[in-house]
Amino acid sequence: MADLDALRTRWTRALEGARAPGGPDPAPYADNLLARWQEPQRHYHTVTHLQAVLDHIDVLEKYADDPDLVRLAAWFHDAVYFPDRSENEERSARLAERALPEAGLSEEKTGEVAGLVRLTVTHDPADDDRNGQVLCDADLAILASSPNAYAAYTAAVRQEYAFVPNDAFREGRAAILRQLLDLPRLFHTPHGAAQWEATARYNIGAELELLTD
Repeated sequence: MADLDALRTRWTRALEGARAPGGPDPAPYADNLLARWQEPQRHYHTVTHLQAVLDHIDVLEKYADDPDLVRLAAWFHDAVYFPDRSENEERSARLAERALPEAGLSEEKTGEVAGLVRLTVTHDPADDDRNGQVLCDADLAILASSPNAYAAYTAAVRQEYAFVPNDAFREGRAAILRQLLDLPRLFHTPHGAAQWEATARYNIGAELELLTD
């Protein structure tokens, strides 16, 4: 279970690290975002996922040009999430573009955060996009988890899409997994490539086999 007070502290630290001193109280922004991450339609994209992404950013932060902006992007990357809609990332990015200037972030840094959020549509950052590489690796790190954790992840994803009939879900999920396997690499940071790539590809391949039997 995610520690909400610890998450509030992490939000405050990231926001204050990214903005000029003396901005508005970070707490209401944290509370708004945490309420979004606890909406009832979520089963995988929850505060537990948010916490995991932040934990992975901590592991990868030395590869980022601005780790605090990456952390802010993590907070927003699934802040809008409805499984039956396709524009969640765009709506999440627009939320960041509205909220972050009000919270004291510069226009330039707000643009960077929103761009990072939009990048989670493809998880395919440019070779020179160090912030994007860290966010994408942190978001996909679940793919390299242990067998039990991976099984729990896939079950939670299925629960989010409970309104989709089994055959349609299997077909759609298999297509997503094939797209991931077709990427030249799933992970872009040195740590992700060395520690997560092989396990993630094994897990994806095993899930795909189950779906297409």
